[in-house]
Amino acid sequence: MELFKAGHLGSGTDLSQFLIEVYELKDEKVGEESRARLTQLISLVGTEGTWRKTMIGGSIAWSAKHGIYATGDPGLHGFIGELFYKEQDFVAAEPHLIASGSRESAKTLANMLFTWSRNGAEPGTYASKGVIPYLLRGNILAARAFLSQFLSLLIGARPSVLATPSPVVINPAGSEAASPDELYLTTEPVLNFLQLAIRTCQRAKNPGVQAKQVQEMWVRLCGSYQSRRGLVAQPGYREALGEIGTLFFDLPPPRAAANNNALQDMMSSFLGGKPGGSGGPPKRTLDPPMQGITLD
Repeated sequence: MELFKAGHLGSGTDLSQFLIEVYELKDEKVGEESRARLTQLISLVGTEGTWRKTMIGGSIAWSAKHGIYATGDPGLHGFIGELFYKEQDFVAAEPHLIASGSRESAKTLANMLFTWSRNGAEPGTYASKGVIPYLLRGNILAARAFLSQFLSLLIGARPSVLATPSPVVINPAGSEAASPDELYLTTEPVLNFLQLAIRTCQRAKNPGVQAKQVQEMWVRLCGSYQSRRGLVAQPGYREALGEIGTLFFDLPPPRAAANNNALQDMMSSFLGGKPGGSGGPPKRTLDPPMQGITLD
């Protein structure tokens, strides 16, 4: 650490890589202490050159191998995402905030995407960039936290986006929620769809709801909004919803899923980039639940 403070970034990075190699040799598991050492080093390395990129890559790879999350430790991802966000590097921050999946990272992602959307322009597109990836990872709680924060910012900046002045209060059948749920009816169809999509996915994991019933709810919801054309009807969006249908409702995978990565293609289409090539992704499964995330 003293090397970094003295400006010897190359030597400091070499020692950091050595630390990761020691972790590998010791079969060091991801924990608060091992994570804290790495996050401190990452914060000290600075933005010059490729030193930090090297450290981040090595740290995430180690945590994926020696932790329970195939995409890397959520705590590391959250720290890195926050770091990039504070530096206004939104492109670099986005995948880490999504991979973190914590309530705090979800709210940061909402703040970032709202700013990125020029404070509410094309809100359906930018809200989808948070909700859909979280649902593709099976993370309902992060999707809810994200959309709640995004809607709060949007309504504060553009009150006219509300179709009705008060939210619609609902209590899903079989729900044991301590307080009623609320939906905000807006003039933006995609925002309404995303709110309903989250709640439908949530019902899929409710033991008090029949599987066939909730499958039909999902199919009707997607069909209704896709028939209106617009964003939800775009091919990449359709494919992502198909994968969510497979993950939560055990529906057959979409035909195109064998040749495309739905998440990569959808995000690329939002940003005007090229789709994500061939080579099918592995079957998605629900990640282990993050601890300490609540709905309120």
